[in-house]
Amino acid sequence: MKKPIQITKHPLRLKSALIFLLACFVFSSVSSNGQSATASDSSLFYDSHFHLTNYIQEGVSIQSFLHTMGTKVGRSTLFGIPLQQQWDYGNSGDFAPTYYLASDAPLYYYSFTDAYIAMAYKSLTKTEQQRFDPMITGFNPTDMYAADHIRRVLKTFPGVFSGIGEFSIHKEFVSSKISGQTASLTNPALDRILDFAGETGLVVLIHNDVNMPYPKDGQEPYILKQLGALFRRHPHTNIIWAHIGLGRVVQPVQDQLKLIDRALSDSTLNHVSIDISWTEVAKYIVATPQSVKATAALINKFPDRFLFGTDEVAPADQEKYLKIYYLYAPL
Repeated sequence: MKKPIQITKHPLRLKSALIFLLACFVFSSVSSNGQSATASDSSLFYDSHFHLTNYIQEGVSIQSFLHTMGTKVGRSTLFGIPLQQQWDYGNSGDFAPTYYLASDAPLYYYSFTDAYIAMAYKSLTKTEQQRFDPMITGFNPTDMYAADHIRRVLKTFPGVFSGIGEFSIHKEFVSSKISGQTASLTNPALDRILDFAGETGLVVLIHNDVNMPYPKDGQEPYILKQLGALFRRHPHTNIIWAHIGLGRVVQPVQDQLKLIDRALSDSTLNHVSIDISWTEVAKYIVATPQSVKATAALINKFPDRFLFGTDEVAPADQEKYLKIYYLYAPL
């Protein structure tokens, strides 16, 4: 049996990060005139889900992103993409794909992203650093050594990282492209990662679709059952479920809001929060007046369990960065 991973905790840093993540602004904390509900902070929101780099590990500089945030966004998570899109000349020739949908070539795990994010963060002044919470993403969740990678990153860059993620287990169009073993919610390697996160106080941001793309009518959403079991196996780990499990083509399962209501009412799941980031998620929520009303009611019922993030990837300007904020205006 593999020995438990040991690491010196950084309680002040981790406590601060946890407070930030669980207190991020959702729309219920913004007044009707669009101003911040806090007197000391005039920003529109804090961003709980942001990628500085893209699927070929390119992006904007952190100084440029600070300018993009301006006074509109008070604070943000900071992470890259844990996957690299391979440029397979035999597949696309001289065309260099920059996104996973632009090529049939595989994706592979890219560990250097953690060092890149850490060095970007360390290039900031102490005051500027207070606006960011870097996250570790550069690990393979099917590898029993993944938790060891996370430990090494924490020891190499002490006091930098606040959590783990965003990383994916089941993700439409992505999971099937990743080289090697397919990630699974039942893999003990994932349990080891979440155990380690709980021991060290790291927040976990996990992407896992609520269902498969294009399911047949009446098909059991087995992924949802596995996800619930995973959450219950790790009651001491603070977990954020990204995008409410939705995606481009992964639509809400039947009675999803009722299922979320039931889950958030379950005392065994008090450690789980919901992320409503991504424009692809917003399209479902603001689709009709009825969907807006139902979602708003759920958020108001559990105002400390929902987080708002952009899920923007290396945005070139503030207009693009804030697109989802204004898309959610009906909410």
